[in-house]
Amino acid sequence: MSRILLLNKPYGVICQFSRDGMHPTLADYIAVPGVYPAGRLDTDSEGLLLLTDDGKLQHRITDPRHKLAKTYWAQVEGIPDEAALQRLRRGVQLKDGMTLPAEAQLMEEPAGLWPRDPPVRFRKEISTSWLSLTIREGRNRQVRRMTAAVGFPTLRLIRYAIGEWTLDGIVPGQWIHRTA
Repeated sequence: MSRILLLNKPYGVICQFSRDGMHPTLADYIAVPGVYPAGRLDTDSEGLLLLTDDGKLQHRITDPRHKLAKTYWAQVEGIPDEAALQRLRRGVQLKDGMTLPAEAQLMEEPAGLWPRDPPVRFRKEISTSWLSLTIREGRNRQVRRMTAAVGFPTLRLIRYAIGEWTLDGIVPGQWIHRTA
């Protein structure tokens, strides 16, 4: 039976167990031997990170051929109009090629959202809004590059779900155990 850990990765934590001397690592949150991250989250992104001891499951989660849905909540500068949302839904041209179509919609700020430390910079003259984006690939900094490409830079990024697994009930820095 495979072990799966669902971690709510805090902002500023790097997705590795070995220390770099500058940032907190997974070792600061998880003391379970034999589990490894299935995918990554940038240091400045927060949210759901899956760790497992099952190499085949790790491959299924991370391999783009399986197109496992990953849902992100993105706080962006400005309020995207329907044209920007349609561009995200059709796919966006990035420097490394066209993205697959995304599910994209405006959303209210997530209920019960924890404060980020440090907080997102606040600018009184520029409004912000929240998007729910579901993608089925995982290029480097893809969601951030997609929102910027349609004119709405990401200020805060939280991965809410990977396939059927979600952040529900997991506070930042906490992990829960699941079996596959």
